Amino acid sequence: MLKKKITIKNKLGMHARAAVKFVNVANRFKSSVKIEKDGNEIDGKSILGILTLAAVQGTEIVLKVSGKDEDKALSALLELINNKFLEKE
Repeated sequence: MLKKKITIKNKLGMHARAAVKFVNVANRFKSSVKIEKDGNEIDGKSILGILTLAAVQGTEIVLKVSGKDEDKALSALLELINNKFLEKE
């Protein structure tokens, strides 16, 4: 299992459009994806789960990815977050 702490950088946080983008990327991989925030852990392949985190700009989350393609999955998800979910601000 790979774990990585990252800060949400985009202005609107992990809102509905960002959650859809995250889930779409996560679902490209076979690995399990979990997101932890404030001790709560949710399925990173669930839009509803992501929305329940209420992760606004500046929120620190921990991505936990495990499986055969965990390296590629984690890398793709980190890139998405670091690129502010490809949103224009």
